[in-house]
Amino acid sequence: MKALSIKQPWAWLIIHGGKDIENRTWHTRFRGRFLVHASQGMTRDYWRAASRFCEERVLSLPPFYSEADLLRGGIIGSVELVDSVDHSDSPWYVGDMGFVLRDPKPLPFIPCKGRLQFFDVPQEVTRQLRGSV
Repeated sequence: MKALSIKQPWAWLIIHGGKDIENRTWHTRFRGRFLVHASQGMTRDYWRAASRFCEERVLSLPPFYSEADLLRGGIIGSVELVDSVDHSDSPWYVGDMGFVLRDPKPLPFIPCKGRLQFFDVPQEVTRQLRGSV
């Protein structure tokens, strides 16, 4: 199964917070369900910038206290990619391009190394997910 690495808190917001666009600098032809991989890296400044982004747009903020509360370095859920667009009216859309997302599903955390772009998860992860996705 395909996965996409996304930095926290954006990964959490896709699965739990109603984020319906994943902003990117590239389009994809991929359509369908993929696993959301929460990237390992996240600086305190990045966390603050993401929080400010949400506050400025009056978007839901995660119900946790700090960046330390977010799981990182593994699969946290799945979501369906339905389009790749150059414009969207979603408050989550910024930049040049975005992936339109729907039907997020949380999954039990599975540690897994991430990669750039869409990637195939190791067979071990696929086995752990059987029946969950």
